[in-house]
Amino acid sequence: MRRREFLAAIAAVAPIARLRAADYRDSLLMLTAEEAERIRQAIPKAAGRLADRVEQLRALATREFRNGPWSVTTQRPANSTIDPHDYFSEGPYWWPDPKNPNGPYIRHDGKRNPDRFVHNHNDLGAMATCVLTMGAATYFLGDDRMARHAAEILWTWFLEPKTRMNPHLEHGQAIRGVNDGRGTGLIDTVSLIHCVQGILLIQKAGKMNPAMSAALAHWFALFLIWMTTSPKGKAEGKSGNNHATWWTAQVAAYGSMLQSPGAMEEAWEHYRTFLVPEEIQPNGSCPREEARTNSLGYSVFNADAFSTLCRIAQSSGEDLWSFETPKGIGYRKVVRYLEPYVLHPEKWKGQQVSKFNNDSNLFLGLAGAGLHAKDLLDAYKSLPRADSAWVTFVDLILSA
Repeated sequence: MRRREFLAAIAAVAPIARLRAADYRDSLLMLTAEEAERIRQAIPKAAGRLADRVEQLRALATREFRNGPWSVTTQRPANSTIDPHDYFSEGPYWWPDPKNPNGPYIRHDGKRNPDRFVHNHNDLGAMATCVLTMGAATYFLGDDRMARHAAEILWTWFLEPKTRMNPHLEHGQAIRGVNDGRGTGLIDTVSLIHCVQGILLIQKAGKMNPAMSAALAHWFALFLIWMTTSPKGKAEGKSGNNHATWWTAQVAAYGSMLQSPGAMEEAWEHYRTFLVPEEIQPNGSCPREEARTNSLGYSVFNADAFSTLCRIAQSSGEDLWSFETPKGIGYRKVVRYLEPYVLHPEKWKGQQVSKFNNDSNLFLGLAGAGLHAKDLLDAYKSLPRADSAWVTFVDLILSA
């Protein structure tokens, strides 16, 4: 079947809501359509930090244009009996047991096993980074070549019958000798948020075939259904740590892409009734993260998840930034609690067995904008910035 025929067939059976509720229709995930247009209009005369971010985007786009495509079918785990289209990864902290070398693996938190199968995970991240970069370059820089390259990347990963990924994660973060996949594996798909951001920017620029848009929506609808109804997916949403926070951010992101108020409302409600009251202490600490061997790293990772979720909500007309429980517990306390340690990691008193890098976290900037706190934005701008597409994109939208 040719690509055009395949896309038409998928579009015909994709029961996706195609109209946004009024509150959601201007959302482009991490920014509104109005904000995106204002940034695009400012780019020709950009100066200072914005100009630096634009040039960084150009450099990233030039580099990524040479990369891909990727597929879950390219490299497979040895002796595997699962479907070759199923995503597969192994838990990073699981190792052979010295006392029982042929038995089940055992856990060493903070110590990554370099021999685990990581190819699908690495390729998923590379694919998402490329689509985000192509999307940002298409919309903000007006480079149509990037949209065409993104179409090839998306077609190969999600849609081509010979190379596509099945829309579930039944075999994510497996443990040898224990199981063939866990709900924990959903942490591997956080980068799909970046992919969705790129897709939405290409669509907003009018550079994506409507049939491809419908086919991608169908894939993400099936994935979202699996996330919210399967035993593994539901367990991840109730995990009570950064996994639950990122699960909720993913539900919100895919719900935004699908123009599904129901999915987004589910994310907002989960934030208010579960994430904030279950994860956050009155002083802003998150004990499940501080119990880890890389406690500052995981605390900040969780804070980034909260900020991503709050920013998606903000762009959809929902204020989660200022929410507090009747006991006064809210996310803003997490931000203030972690701020001094991000600026001065050496002051952190918890265990941190790996070097903490403060050049990739985004929560100070996103929270600064969401809470209208200039001091947080200034603190964010004082940090070094990593050479990554997601950091560059967020810096771009915060610099306008």
